[in-house]
Amino acid sequence: MKVAVYRKEHFNAAHRLHNPNWSDEKNEEIFGKCNNKYYHGHNYELIVKVSGESDPDTGYVYDMKLLSDLIKEHVADKFDHKNLNLDVEEFKSLNPTAENIVVVIYDILRNKIEEHLDLKVTLYETERNYVEYPA
Repeated sequence: MKVAVYRKEHFNAAHRLHNPNWSDEKNEEIFGKCNNKYYHGHNYELIVKVSGESDPDTGYVYDMKLLSDLIKEHVADKFDHKNLNLDVEEFKSLNPTAENIVVVIYDILRNKIEEHLDLKVTLYETERNYVEYPA
């Protein structure tokens, strides 16, 4: 019987959507206010879903405390109160769109969670705008 467990976390971060291969005018046209050269921020909500068979000895799919610690150590501590463009290595050459952020978070966590478990990451950039990976 497959079961899913979810952990919701939060982090605040600033970013700027910008393509260095484009003119300032094109960046403004495509990204609008999100291209502000002084950056802007979001209060991100992160939901991590791990699914699989419950362990017959523990009854857990994945220990929620371990999942919380994993997210805190490898995602929240890395992204929280940071400028994603300047402070997070993965975004030095990758535009920190919500789509790219969710994939980066997925890749970080996928390497830490056993392969037999399924992983899905949902990231809310605003109350009404969110992305998930894999789709």
